Amino acid sequence: MRTVLANGEFRTVWLAEAQSTIGDQLTTVALALLVYHRTGSALLSAIAYALTFLPALAGGLGLAQLADRFPRRAVLTASAAVQAVLVGVMAIPGMPLVPLCVLVVLARLAGAPSNAAQNALTREIFTDDELYLRSQDIRGITTNTAMLFGLAGGGFLVTAAGTTTALAIDAATFALSAIALHQWVGERPAADDGNGSWFGAIRWVAGQHRLRVLLGLSWLVGLAVIPEGLVAPLAQEIGAPDQAVGWLLAADPLGFVLGVFLMSRYVSAEARKRVLGVLAIVPTAFLLVFSVEPGLVLSLVVLAAAGGAGAYIVTVGASFITWVPNELRGGAGGLYRTGLRVAQGVGVAVGGALAQWLGSATTAITIAGAAGVVLGIPLAVSWARLQRGETGTAGVL
Repeated sequence: MRTVLANGEFRTVWLAEAQSTIGDQLTTVALALLVYHRTGSALLSAIAYALTFLPALAGGLGLAQLADRFPRRAVLTASAAVQAVLVGVMAIPGMPLVPLCVLVVLARLAGAPSNAAQNALTREIFTDDELYLRSQDIRGITTNTAMLFGLAGGGFLVTAAGTTTALAIDAATFALSAIALHQWVGERPAADDGNGSWFGAIRWVAGQHRLRVLLGLSWLVGLAVIPEGLVAPLAQEIGAPDQAVGWLLAADPLGFVLGVFLMSRYVSAEARKRVLGVLAIVPTAFLLVFSVEPGLVLSLVVLAAAGGAGAYIVTVGASFITWVPNELRGGAGGLYRTGLRVAQGVGVAVGGALAQWLGSATTAITIAGAAGVVLGIPLAVSWARLQRGETGTAGVL
């Protein structure tokens, strides 16, 4: 990891991404609290929270194309600058709720091409497969840690300093990121010469069997995250205290961070790629333990283990980006990220409906685990066949 972090361009992109992640969580917390305090409505507060997810879905498919059609440093810099302005306007005291919600949506839309550009640019920075995968490990660890810090620290900062101050600090950090990205990331020409169609990357990915398999492996995460949406009824069902809800929520991301660290330190890129299909089944296989209605301690261990096994997703994403031509990586990365978010959202919704219908969170989680194993086996077989076909091919992650 020291070799990866020694690269100045990567450090700049990495720190800007961490700041953006923390900022997104801070904005989310500030908006939810502000809406609730002004209206006293839990429903409106929840709707405001949901608004923060919608732009990622729409922007991931559409605006991600900008990361191919314009120089990626320019996309990153402009995205951070626009978010600085929008969040800065949000920080104006007394801003009405409707314009505030519109500004949040616009700020998240502005971040969509930035996410695509980060993924594509990192592959340009690291042409070596091993170094590139290590860089993705670092990004995975940082993003999850930043999300936890942003949610926990965001609540404290908003409560202690107020929403105006918190949002002003967030806007300032976006502005600093824009300056750093422009100053310390090298200038490269646009990857796409402008001759490609707007959604050409999506059509190209749809025609590649190995990329379709990777997308299928990534979508299994939608089943693995179902326990996150059921932590409150799960805690009650296993006889855990109310404060255990936070522990159950934290178990998966903490396990993920540890899993990525261990894989990055002890498992080579080639070895991870070779067993990727099997690794993708393991997170949902762990969920089968809920069939015995485990107590709190075992539940925490299982969720942490599932999160640790979920580190396979880093290799999936890295392989996906590597196998896409450079001029299509922005659009293809947007497709990958959007599919991942949709799978997670649908998975949580289906898990909640299933738990409501069955009257049991543990049963719903067990069914999710079984579905993940059943759906994962043919994907793992397809991946193994692809690996046999790739045997002897050099230079492919």
